[in-house]
Amino acid sequence: MSAVGQLGAASAAPPAKVERSGRRFTGYLLLLPGGLWLLLFFVVPLVSLLAASLYDPNGSIESGFKMTWHFQNFADTMADYARPFGRSLWYSLLTTVFCLLLGYPLAYAIAMKAGRWKNLMLALVIAPFFTSFLIRTLSWKLLLSDNGFVVDALKWLHILGPDGRLLATTTAVVTGLTYNFLPFMVLPLYASLERIDPRLIEAGGDLFANPFTTFRTVTLPLSMPGVVAGTLLTFIPAAGDYINAQLLGTPRQRMIGNDIQRLFSAGAYPTAAALSVTLMAAIVVLVLVYVRRAGTEELL
Repeated sequence: MSAVGQLGAASAAPPAKVERSGRRFTGYLLLLPGGLWLLLFFVVPLVSLLAASLYDPNGSIESGFKMTWHFQNFADTMADYARPFGRSLWYSLLTTVFCLLLGYPLAYAIAMKAGRWKNLMLALVIAPFFTSFLIRTLSWKLLLSDNGFVVDALKWLHILGPDGRLLATTTAVVTGLTYNFLPFMVLPLYASLERIDPRLIEAGGDLFANPFTTFRTVTLPLSMPGVVAGTLLTFIPAAGDYINAQLLGTPRQRMIGNDIQRLFSAGAYPTAAALSVTLMAAIVVLVLVYVRRAGTEELL
């Protein structure tokens, strides 16, 4: 290479390196707003909650709370609130199962069979979000009331006895949870099912597999990412919900979210914070175990 060529190559190298460096910093700058948002509204509140869970429980709003690293708060809260804690996990598990049983056929119909009605059906799925969570739950309170047509119809069919009722029961609470969180199951399932290549399902038929076998060996495994995402999006918020138990249940159906809300309102910050941290830790452990058991570690 001539001296002129070497000089040209040397002079051209630095701009390329500067350009790559600029692109790298551009990526960090794009991440900066989201990172600041998470820092201010997730990390800082989480650290504050963890600190509050270790305050002296004998303090008060008037006298203040001292940081005494009182780890006994966690043992005390679990001893006092074990039943609503377990009830919350049980209700959220039932809600997740019912949402999956109802949501999978609906998502399958929208993704595979809806045709030109697909957008309309998706709009109907998300339509409840146009009203508040509280109003939707109050609507179920009216539907399940003792003088409502649902109870009258069930009595006429002899499914409920003459004195039977739905409101203020576990059935009402789980029904409300299932209704409110059903879209969180349907949308991930739809997104996963829509990506399945129809030729793979046709190939199952060409290999003389019946529809059930094709679904079990082709469709269901390919839709597992949607199943996992949908179950997580349903189970996690349902475990911390308190509106449905407050409006559709009685103190016998109260969930851990009801106790956390009551304790925070009463100024018992260390106890409420300890319950919140315990609930978050339990959910994280359950999610990690579930995701690994489902064989989808890549979702983490």
